[in-house]
Amino acid sequence: MTRIEKTFDRLAAANEKALVGFITAGDPDTAKSFEIISSMIDNGVDVLELGVPFSDPTADGPVIQRSSARAIKSKMTLGKAKEMVGSIRKKYPDTPVIVFSYYNPIYAYGIENFYGDFVSAGADGVLVVDLPPEESDEMTGKWTGDPLPLIRLVAPTTPDDRMKHIADVSEGFIYMVSKTGVTGSAGLDAQESSGQVARLKQMTRLPVCVGFGISTPADVADMARVADGVVIGSAFERTIENNIEDPDLAGIIGRQTAGYKAATRM
Repeated sequence: MTRIEKTFDRLAAANEKALVGFITAGDPDTAKSFEIISSMIDNGVDVLELGVPFSDPTADGPVIQRSSARAIKSKMTLGKAKEMVGSIRKKYPDTPVIVFSYYNPIYAYGIENFYGDFVSAGADGVLVVDLPPEESDEMTGKWTGDPLPLIRLVAPTTPDDRMKHIADVSEGFIYMVSKTGVTGSAGLDAQESSGQVARLKQMTRLPVCVGFGISTPADVADMARVADGVVIGSAFERTIENNIEDPDLAGIIGRQTAGYKAATRM
């Protein structure tokens, strides 16, 4: 079994849902970023989504855009993100790490190089927001050997027939976007999102994780009642931004993480 499968099985047996935590690699700098990641995992993040900073993050809202700018200023690159994955894997051998990127950096790095380097580093999957199923074989068709699941996304506007197609080609888990727009958009319609999750879960046996617009423990609890996992990103990055000079930044993030994790326990 993969680390992703083991994690969701373990959580289901404990009547818990997965807390998927997004963080931009290298924000505010490489050392502090690793300290923050460690605090997140130590305090309950079940799956880490490690964002690779990109200069044109079209799916990301202002908070994550600014985090990417800080990380780029601190010289974070795809190659350095690979090294960070290796460090995370060494410290946390059982925590799944999903690499979040846009296709442009992967293409520039080299598709085969990306696959080989990140599999060797210990990555458990990759999420590429601007690579739809019709075009993804350009990338995954060149990946031979150990699996590196491409995590697929389903939007609120996705019709049922396309949702079924995405579910059929998915691996690892499926990311259900709770609302239209970019990351960090305010508000969550829990009732509408719950209906979307129910529709998707009829089409797949894979775990379904919900993200976008989730920022409070109450939001987490609402989505944890219906989904297999909850994704939080902008709320973490907003905390970093608001406390960037605080020497206890990692501790602040850790306490925030613990609050979210408590809300995943049914």
